[in-house]
Amino acid sequence: GGYKEVILSVEGENVYRSLQFEAGTHRVQRVPVTEAQGRIHTSAATIAVLPEAEAVDEIEIKPDDIRIEYCRASGAGGQHVNKTDSACRIVHIPSGIAVESQAERSQRQNRENAMRQLCARLLDIKQSEDREKTGAARRAQIGSGDRSERIRTYNFPQNRLTDHRINLTIYSLDKIIEGDLGAVLTALYDNHVSARLEKEAVFSDPSAQRS
Repeated sequence: GGYKEVILSVEGENVYRSLQFEAGTHRVQRVPVTEAQGRIHTSAATIAVLPEAEAVDEIEIKPDDIRIEYCRASGAGGQHVNKTDSACRIVHIPSGIAVESQAERSQRQNRENAMRQLCARLLDIKQSEDREKTGAARRAQIGSGDRSERIRTYNFPQNRLTDHRINLTIYSLDKIIEGDLGAVLTALYDNHVSARLEKEAVFSDPSAQRS
């Protein structure tokens, strides 16, 4: 028995800044209680850490991005509907999406209906794109799940944690498993900041780029 997949949400100050470095393949080395000969078993778990997207309530549409056309409504609807240019058609120029409304009696009402349709269509496209980006980010983080891609090893017999990205080894795995991740997270963040500063220094120094 066990868990195939676990999804959880973590809230707090600077949560993503701290936990983003947990993404990747984690290797576990332990001696199961059912192992009679004391052999070490190795397993792996992949972790993806993604920031939670904020809810999108509306889509901003620039006036220059749409073309509004009015025409006479077709079909049944009474004398007023058929004798005035009350039907509204809106074309979103960047995407080519066209929507129309002719059910209401006035241009204003049909324009509002058409705009709501357009916003809904554009929101659906944006959400689909966001889901694809999130999926791509997740796939990039977890890789294939192969043990050779490990970022960290948890060795229970030695009470050891080793983070292979920064060559950090700590012999207090029992405390880390209980949640004392401070030393690990701090070391990873400091390494991240140092790498960024070094990269920025190279780009800002032409002589360093030539060398």
